[in-house]
Amino acid sequence: MSDEKSFHMTPDEFRRHGHAVIDWIADYQARIESFPVLSQVKPGEIRAALPVNPPAQGEPFDALLKDVEKLILPGVTHWQSPNFFAYFPCNASGPGILGDLLSSGLGVQGMLWSTSPACTELETHVMDWLVDMLGLPKKFMSSSAGGGVIQDTASSAALCALLAGRERATNYVSNKKGCDGRLVAYASTQTHSSLQKAAMISGIGADNLRLIEVDQNLATRPDVLAKQIDADRRAGLTPFFVCATIGTTSSNAMDPIAAIAEVCHQHKLWLHVDAAMSGTAMLCPEFRHLQNGIELADSYNFNPHKWMFTNFDCNCFWVADRKALIQTLSILPEYLRNQATESGAVIDYRDWHIQLGRRFRSLKLWFVIRHYGIEGLQHHIRQHVQLAQQFAEWVRNDARFELAAPAPLNLVCFRHKAGDAANQTIMDRLNRGGDLFLTHTKLNGKLTLRLSVGQTHTQARHVENAWKRIREEAREFATAG
Repeated sequence: MSDEKSFHMTPDEFRRHGHAVIDWIADYQARIESFPVLSQVKPGEIRAALPVNPPAQGEPFDALLKDVEKLILPGVTHWQSPNFFAYFPCNASGPGILGDLLSSGLGVQGMLWSTSPACTELETHVMDWLVDMLGLPKKFMSSSAGGGVIQDTASSAALCALLAGRERATNYVSNKKGCDGRLVAYASTQTHSSLQKAAMISGIGADNLRLIEVDQNLATRPDVLAKQIDADRRAGLTPFFVCATIGTTSSNAMDPIAAIAEVCHQHKLWLHVDAAMSGTAMLCPEFRHLQNGIELADSYNFNPHKWMFTNFDCNCFWVADRKALIQTLSILPEYLRNQATESGAVIDYRDWHIQLGRRFRSLKLWFVIRHYGIEGLQHHIRQHVQLAQQFAEWVRNDARFELAAPAPLNLVCFRHKAGDAANQTIMDRLNRGGDLFLTHTKLNGKLTLRLSVGQTHTQARHVENAWKRIREEAREFATAG
């Protein structure tokens, strides 16, 4: 049997090729500013360059890396570029990448405590660390009735919260018999679109998700929410769930959590708070006033993979009552039964989310926290906020531009006063130029440019250059007009 044929990579080959991949990644990071931030390829161009058929025989690993450089890299939009100001940050870091590599190397499937105790217990421990690091209420600690779990994204966290709220409202009957069309959930017109998808998936129905109007700062109006709940009750419906947001996707608007929580408490509704990007800012005590009232929430989530240097995917989701979540999602077929689970002394995270299987995500989060320490994380978050505030000041002082919304943290929404066509043209020209990447939204019916500061290596010079290029394109538009 010692001569049995094998196509596997040997440990020595893995070591050699692994070094080559790490070197490639390090070189990529060093030269990332040489690439156009937004990929310039046309639809179908990458597939056209790939072989029609898969290889019949294996190829040398060197050929794979060469094709990454030749075929794949042109089709990459460089999210890790310090000149990436689009959408929201999705930042990575050295310790996060290495932690993820280690997770892949271990190859753990952590569905149960027994399938790798370290996977479960490190996750529980890191999630408890973050409760203190972010100034969250103690009820989210594993030592209380609540606890935290790592999801893939905020979309999954919102769906789990909605499902738990649904089951609590129906005394866990809807899991067995389905929904009756009377359950109603609430979000704002600025809430992330994942809530609509969650309403569709959960059987609540998109028509039963009420989108509450916002105030001049684009934050949910608690008075309108209360009136809508009353109206729905009078119509024979069953309000059960509210999603509030600390930092909306479009404009980083801050919902008044305490006032919304008061409405939820009065009507006994589940309150979920989504802080996907802005939650990272709560590492800094001076920003925690933005989450006042969080102690009244039933669930909360934020994404370390957005602004906390932990590469995608990694969402942190907490509940105040873990029994409600577990009772909603737990199924125990015979093939998963084991002594540790039946003892009741362990956590089985398969009961805390939709999927059964799960990666060892806590390793990369643990690496990031230990590498930077609280001090290092705070330093870089404060730097990003300071850079965004400087950009906002430049916009205020330029008569051609205006701020379109408040800028409490690292996102600045602004526009050229000449109107939508001007803003579209400026953005398109900037993105075609390749030296930075901006995206847009619509606020109060007007096309609005967004500059989000949060990539790992973004420094003052990158933000200064972005403002320089924006002003250049504004002058070009005025001249052409």
